[in-house]
Amino acid sequence: MKANVFLDCFGLLCPMPVIKASQKIKEMKVGEVLEIIATDEGIREDIPAWCRQTGQEFLGVEEDDEVIRVYVKKVRE
Repeated sequence: MKANVFLDCFGLLCPMPVIKASQKIKEMKVGEVLEIIATDEGIREDIPAWCRQTGQEFLGVEEDDEVIRVYVKKVRE
């Protein structure tokens, strides 16, 4: 998946990936896609829940060994 902005949360545990995603998405423009790279398995559930709460669009998850990539589209300020 093609992303405009990347966020490295490698090695960070919950709730840090969500906190950092929240901070990063505020810097982005509507329509841009954020790719979050993480190792914490909780991100699979945490980011979709955060998207539902904030009104952003959860685009999906890709996994490669221990690395989890989560994609979020900014759809509102």
